[in-house]
Amino acid sequence: MRLSPIVAGGTLALAAAVAFGASTPLVQRFGHGVGPFTTAALLYGGSGLASALPARTGDAPLRRADAGRLLVVTLLGAVAAPVTFAWGLQHTSGVTAALLLNLEAVFTVLLARLLWHEALGARVGLAVAAIVAGGALLVLDGRQGAIEPGWGALAVAAATLGWAGDAVIGRPLADRAPTHVVLAKGALGATLSLAMARGTSEPWPSWGAAAALTACGAIGYGLSLRFYLGAQRAVGAARTGTVFAVAPFLGAALAWAMGEHAGGLTTLGAGALCALGVALNLTESHEHGHAHEPLQHEHAHRHDDGHHGHTHDVYPEGEHSHEHAHEAMEHAHPHGADLHHGHRH
Repeated sequence: MRLSPIVAGGTLALAAAVAFGASTPLVQRFGHGVGPFTTAALLYGGSGLASALPARTGDAPLRRADAGRLLVVTLLGAVAAPVTFAWGLQHTSGVTAALLLNLEAVFTVLLARLLWHEALGARVGLAVAAIVAGGALLVLDGRQGAIEPGWGALAVAAATLGWAGDAVIGRPLADRAPTHVVLAKGALGATLSLAMARGTSEPWPSWGAAAALTACGAIGYGLSLRFYLGAQRAVGAARTGTVFAVAPFLGAALAWAMGEHAGGLTTLGAGALCALGVALNLTESHEHGHAHEPLQHEHAHRHDDGHHGHTHDVYPEGEHSHEHAHEAMEHAHPHGADLHHGHRH
């Protein structure tokens, strides 16, 4: 029996969160004293290594028409956001920085609603409100305890906005081969960041630090992105972003385990609010009657999902990709905000 789209997509989003959340305090530790452009270059250079892992068959490849979108999301998510994040990590505590990453879920939900009209029910709205309140508490706490009052926390918050923009604008790329997207984004992001590092004369770190940051990039940025794209394909940008909000708690827990002691009542209160937001999202269900308009497109698909009834001379086994047409239909079943379920609510 196949998992529902919400469960399948949520599981992939959780896997992405584990990979990314665990990398946050490690990037802070190994990136200490390393320039932000150099840090970003090493992280996204490492992320490309994840494209060497075995890939699914049947995915649609990147097209020339995807180049503009790929460039925009690379500038946002592989250059601007990691550079800002690397600077912020050096000017606030690891616990505060990790928990502030919850703001990415808020920005992702709002941008997904604005750009793709993804549905926001009362449960998701309450979850977003809880996460906003938790993030606000952490910014206020950061103004009292950061090395440069408030600026480190605000830099991390700005990075989450950049990553949210990357995720939402790049939503159509989730229906392309993830290995192609990860490799292209990693290579382009690393090249641009390295050029800026050389242009600003940032010193090269020790080989040990460089290797550690590259490894963090392979897991926390490359492997995480592969899982994230799979989740977006199943449930859309907003739901993926909100489930991904579990990542900061994993990062904060690891930071505490590594000896970080920057956490008081404000941090605990913020963590409780963010945990409430995550719990509301993980327990959401979505099923109702809906209509499909005629549509023609290309993406990986199966013929046992209730949406792909077109014929083949010889039916392929499992998932495969080619351009195909959909006729208008109406039905009801559990679904996320995938390619076939962008209807308004």
